[in-house]
Amino acid sequence: MAVCTVYTTQSLNSTFSSSIKSHLGFHQKNQQLVFLSSNGKKWGSSNKKDGHNTVTNNNSYLITCSAADQQTVVIGLAADSGCGKSTFMRRLTSVFGGAAEPPRGGNPDSNTLISDTTTVICLDDYHSLDRTGRKEKGVTALDPRANDFDLMYEQVKAIKSGVTVDKPIYNHVTGLLDPPELIKPPKILVIEGLHPMYDSRVRDLLDFSIYLDISNEVKFAWKIQRDMAERGHSLESIKASIEARKPDFDAYIDPQKQYADAVIEVLPTKLIPDDNEGKVLRVRLIMKEGVEFFNPVYLFDEGSTISWIPCGRKLTCSYPGIKFSYGPETYYGHEVSVLEMDGQFDRLDELIYVESHLSNLSTKFYGEVTQQMLKHSDFPGSNNGTGFFQTIVGLKIRDLYEQISASRAKAPVEVAKA
Repeated sequence: MAVCTVYTTQSLNSTFSSSIKSHLGFHQKNQQLVFLSSNGKKWGSSNKKDGHNTVTNNNSYLITCSAADQQTVVIGLAADSGCGKSTFMRRLTSVFGGAAEPPRGGNPDSNTLISDTTTVICLDDYHSLDRTGRKEKGVTALDPRANDFDLMYEQVKAIKSGVTVDKPIYNHVTGLLDPPELIKPPKILVIEGLHPMYDSRVRDLLDFSIYLDISNEVKFAWKIQRDMAERGHSLESIKASIEARKPDFDAYIDPQKQYADAVIEVLPTKLIPDDNEGKVLRVRLIMKEGVEFFNPVYLFDEGSTISWIPCGRKLTCSYPGIKFSYGPETYYGHEVSVLEMDGQFDRLDELIYVESHLSNLSTKFYGEVTQQMLKHSDFPGSNNGTGFFQTIVGLKIRDLYEQISASRAKAPVEVAKA
């Protein structure tokens, strides 16, 4: 049993049009697939390549087939710029193994990252206007009018179905739209950027979605640290940049968090009165209940309301200390479980004490969360809840991928038995 998609095409290298999707049985012999019509006549054939199949007849159609357990799992990650998407992607790809690198031999300014299991696509590549075009029309990159959602939808759908696409490239250095690059279907496709959940068609393609929600106070503190120290920007220019983006962010980006399966919310600490430095953070992992293949993490007792200060003999805590909270809440009308950490770790090797009190972590072995945190101790957020919860979500996505793959492999067997 294979999952096949029929595409009408103008060109194999052009944007795919709407598709008809069905399940077709086939006979396979020597890598050759033969499709039979209802009257038993041969309709078309295909040669297998890279685990996927392209089938054609004399009509202008493209038919692709892939085994059910080889279909791409699609993850969406939404956040504003400068909110930690790149760091999260590095943590996620590390969980699956293999370093994520730009396509070899391709555009040196490509935004794509490829590892053994994952391909990460930056949705900035679907800007329909370059930097000059946005300036002329008076729109920001956050405005949907500056983005091609039709192409985004068609290409993500195609990749999920096992079709190789020519994806455009937005060059962040020049601000121009570069020639496209070839993207082959991976086991896991991550689409990250400003709008992965904005368009309902793209949203429906996602197997799991995450939103990084950085509060205005923390975002401002982070931008000051980065742009003043690393880029020489003035405080006034940073404030102006944030204020210029805020209306579009509030209108088009922030509302997407209501659709997310998991939200990592970063807030100022409550442990230091009137803190405005943004160095000590309160981070909340908001996990939607009832999501298929995803069981929320819990502290001590599932469904209870817990407050825990772990500092003491087994966890070193300097001022202002560490406080964990856990309990059920309602988020945009959805039942959720929320795990919160306020404060920062002094010693990552002691993190295993906290890890041992958490359940549903989807780890492969005792201490895997701590091992991942130690492995990337130089990443931003490794001493607080941002890195801790990003690592946990990465492990949950690995588990979700494995469950989806197992269910897809099992489905054809059950159909055959029936």
